[in-house]
Amino acid sequence: MTTELHLTAAISHDQDESLTPAQKGVLQRAVVKMVALGEQTGVTADEMIELLDAGLTVGELLEYLVARAGEVA
Repeated sequence: MTTELHLTAAISHDQDESLTPAQKGVLQRAVVKMVALGEQTGVTADEMIELLDAGLTVGELLEYLVARAGEVA
């Protein structure tokens, strides 16, 4: 399983309902973009998964990555 799929699973693990194929596609594209942003800021996908597992929400993770992107730029 690719790192992006691991991150997708970590983000969607608490969904009560199954996602539709369209929703899964949107989620996968968003994860690919988040992984790319993480790579630009020095945060690996594995580190993002650890942050999510530790209780960070997806929104908080995105804010963290954007803040780091500002520091790197």
